[in-house]
Amino acid sequence: MNTIVILSVTGIAAMMSDVFKLKKTLYGLSLLGLLIALVFSVCDWGQYASYFNQMVLTDNYAVVFTSMLIGMTFLWFLMSKDFFSSHSSASEHYALILFSLTGGVMMTNFSDLTILFLGLEILSISLYILAGSDKGNLFSNEASLKYFMIGSFATGFLLFGIALVYGATSTFNLKEISDYVQGHNGSLPTYFYAGTLMILTGLTFKVSAVPFHFWAPDVYDGSPTLVTTYMLSVVKMAAFAALYRLFINCFAPVYEFWIPVFAIMSAVTMLLGNITAVYQKSLKRMLAYSSIAHAGYMLMALASPGIASKNALVFYLLAYAIATLGVFNVLYQVHKVTGREEIKSVKGLFRKNPFAAITLTLCMLSMAGIPPAAGFFGKYYMFVSTINGGLTWLVLIAVLSSLIGVYFYFKVIIAAFQEPELENTAYYRQPSDLTVLYICGILSLLLGILPQFVAGLL
Repeated sequence: MNTIVILSVTGIAAMMSDVFKLKKTLYGLSLLGLLIALVFSVCDWGQYASYFNQMVLTDNYAVVFTSMLIGMTFLWFLMSKDFFSSHSSASEHYALILFSLTGGVMMTNFSDLTILFLGLEILSISLYILAGSDKGNLFSNEASLKYFMIGSFATGFLLFGIALVYGATSTFNLKEISDYVQGHNGSLPTYFYAGTLMILTGLTFKVSAVPFHFWAPDVYDGSPTLVTTYMLSVVKMAAFAALYRLFINCFAPVYEFWIPVFAIMSAVTMLLGNITAVYQKSLKRMLAYSSIAHAGYMLMALASPGIASKNALVFYLLAYAIATLGVFNVLYQVHKVTGREEIKSVKGLFRKNPFAAITLTLCMLSMAGIPPAAGFFGKYYMFVSTINGGLTWLVLIAVLSSLIGVYFYFKVIIAAFQEPELENTAYYRQPSDLTVLYICGILSLLLGILPQFVAGLL
């Protein structure tokens, strides 16, 4: 609870920084606020408490995801310093990011459907604005408009679904809904199941799962590169945390109804995302389709729910977020130098900055699920939990789609070690630009070598 308050106060301070003349110290204050919020979050480990008439819940699940969200946002701030300084409306950018993080944290701590909705909307509205923050770029304007219109449509599905579930159970509380469904299983009205599917539709839109993925490539590609980075790491993590908590804690008594839906959705999402990514020439757009495929892998946790799948989801999300930050860190630097975001733009990276090329390789290997990177154990744990859930066919499809993914990930790796197309260009002109790259490279390697430090947290 204290974490949400601290993040909210930090966001308000950022929003009012021009009034109180805090603009020069805003970056440091934002980082300090994130660190304090992280400390309070970690201190909640082992506690179980509810607030606001049992609408907000603090447990180990919430602590793990909240800490990961704050940690990833902290790293994102480190790599985004010049992004804020280059905009006249820097204070608004700080505030929007902090408010969206607050919404994401609410999505991990909710025990009531109204808090889920509020958290989702706080996160989404901030992102609608951030997607169009590059006002001089028509693609950014288009991304913002598409995200807003389609996101509003998905919100309608979510609200309608919540209304139908409330109509059947007369409560918004997750535990009370679960108890009611458990006691009336077999006599639930049809509109309860319709409401469940509508809620599923609204939330799977946020994770860009097929068939609700069509907005993602254009929005991710058109948004400013660092905003896309935030969407693919922090936002996706919050959305999956909410999706898993809701269906495991609330709709578990009717799992036989929604498990086949998640299984089919997972299979189609993995295949479509990887196959479409093969044909992309833009590195940013390729990573957008890759993120769709990764959403498919993560949906495997919902297709085979249990303690093992919960821990697999945590590990996979952490490994994916770290790799995403590392890859986009390189892409952002390359874009600043070349003005392009194609795969061939990274040609010669090893010759100009060997460490950046090696870290990029490690992050790409993590996304592909190849050792010694963290992504290997992310997929391993996910596949094992799915097999134990009796869905061997889904794991075979996941292995096949992973083999397809290896092709386009290695295209980027090969390009980084080829001869450069442009001479006399230097990447990472400032040592501080390498900070996040160092951290992402080290974490990807450490989690790949010592996965037991994170595996089994829950």
